[in-house]
Amino acid sequence: MHSLPSPRGPVSEHLLTALQNAPGTLDAIELPSFGEPLADEDLQLSLYLCYELHYRGLPGVADDWEWDPALLELRGRLEAEFERALIEAVPPARDVPAADIDVALRAISEEDGPSLSSYIKVSAGLEHVHEFLVHRSAYQLKEADPHSWAIPRLSGAPKAALIEIQADEYGGGRAEWIHAELFARSMRAFGLDSEYGAYLDLIPGVTLATVNLMSLFGLHRRWRGAIVGHLALFEMTSSVPNRRYAEGLRRLGFEGDATLFFDEHVTADAVHEAIAAVDLAGGLAHQDESLGADIVWGARALAHLDAKWATHVLGCWAEDRTSLLGELSVPERDVVVASG
Repeated sequence: MHSLPSPRGPVSEHLLTALQNAPGTLDAIELPSFGEPLADEDLQLSLYLCYELHYRGLPGVADDWEWDPALLELRGRLEAEFERALIEAVPPARDVPAADIDVALRAISEEDGPSLSSYIKVSAGLEHVHEFLVHRSAYQLKEADPHSWAIPRLSGAPKAALIEIQADEYGGGRAEWIHAELFARSMRAFGLDSEYGAYLDLIPGVTLATVNLMSLFGLHRRWRGAIVGHLALFEMTSSVPNRRYAEGLRRLGFEGDATLFFDEHVTADAVHEAIAAVDLAGGLAHQDESLGADIVWGARALAHLDAKWATHVLGCWAEDRTSLLGELSVPERDVVVASG
């Protein structure tokens, strides 16, 4: 992240002002009424900044802010707004028997919804691909990290299954094959800035909400079932879309680093699908049947926010306008197109 982003409302302005000072200087603030919390720019940016202190920190911000009591209190109130809106949009599931977890997750994975991957496969222009990569950079440049918080909260077979998945996400011990690095290489192949957080000012709240969902689930032990369900559905619904993305990029003449991230996920996630659904999610439910409902709810929450994001992006493109918060500038000379 080159610098702190610009505020998007009173809460993020209050937070960003305090973060540039010493910890202990954040005064209480009354939260406004967020009309649409799951896409509200002020709420989602503020929550994203609070969470980012637990990842790689923020430029020029003291590390001690991570556990500042006043900041945690503000974060808790923002999370309460986010959770309330999530539960309203996606009512919690009833008790789900462990034996039915795999079937329930597969039913969610087969639900129809707006298909961004299909659009990119057959219709997207280069400008759409640029925007898509910028949107996805909010998560893909930290890929696997939110789910890794679940590791110390699991035991036995589910823990082993999660670590098996995460080991692949982190390149199997090879830094050049870490999936976040593969995504960065794809961004660079398209002339985009691959620095972590470089485009935060352009990424809308509806996109940040998809990342904040993972941070919320990962940071709270009470949501360990939900983060497992989230990861399980993520792996179960990744292989086919990534194949479409790769085909769309090749249609535009791109190959090599541009498509490697997507090609890798076609293979890796096809293997991860059964591990995530049966060994991880099903295994956790068999250990503790009370978590079955949370596992399914976490998956449904992911499906809802992803559909909301895809609807936003496709709706903007249908109206021939940017899906970002501002125009994206990409130097043409930096874009490398495959020859032949």
